[in-house]
Amino acid sequence: MSASTDVPALRLNGLVKRFSHGLAVDHVDLEVPGGSFFGLVGPNGAGKTTTLSMAVGLLRPDAGRAEIFGQDVWAAPERAKATVGVLPDGLAMPERLTGREVLTYLGLLRGLAEDVVTSRAEELLAVLELDGKDGTLVIEYSTGMRKKIGLAIALLHAPRLLVLDEPFEAVDPVSAASIKKILRGFVAGGGSIVLSSHVMALVEQLCDRVAVMDKGRVAAVGTVDEVRGGLSLEDAFVGLVGDQDDDVRELSWLSR
Repeated sequence: MSASTDVPALRLNGLVKRFSHGLAVDHVDLEVPGGSFFGLVGPNGAGKTTTLSMAVGLLRPDAGRAEIFGQDVWAAPERAKATVGVLPDGLAMPERLTGREVLTYLGLLRGLAEDVVTSRAEELLAVLELDGKDGTLVIEYSTGMRKKIGLAIALLHAPRLLVLDEPFEAVDPVSAASIKKILRGFVAGGGSIVLSSHVMALVEQLCDRVAVMDKGRVAAVGTVDEVRGGLSLEDAFVGLVGDQDDDVRELSWLSR
């Protein structure tokens, strides 16, 4: 896997998305350097998922531009999408197939050779501890298992960029350790990752750069050390986007 540090893995310029309830993404500019492990954090409703959906071609922006390794996601979708693997929020997949059948079907659909699909599916299922579920349909998978097969789908075609929305949600600690090892190896091998998560400790542990979103805008961006400014990332995050009123009301009926 080769990566260029000259061309950003992902560049967002002026992305805008409005829904009936209002502006979800408000002129977002963001650049993810090639070879970086980039975290995207923010409170619920900050616009993270909407931004990532526009970034990878799942949702058309009202304005702005998204590029993956210099390829415009909307003007040249085939070239842009060939280099990215995506684990979106609420991934839909063929549920009446087993995990191996899903990987085989989607791999062949991407134009990979049958022997390549077979070999890669075998490896992915083993490393993600899904190889013992050959008789289990995806519809019967737990939430954690669905996350793991979703990650396998994202990795199957050997992308240069991974865009992962809450990849560790509902994943058990042992499987999480395996996934972290895979992701670290992916970056060490020249790949780039954008990871959206609510777990600040996870972002601190894995990422070298981070962006904080709030109310559809980027509130802060830089290296993890720059953004946290000597604090924990969680404390810095709360300071950027949290309620600054220290007088938090308690529930009187819970007091003893």
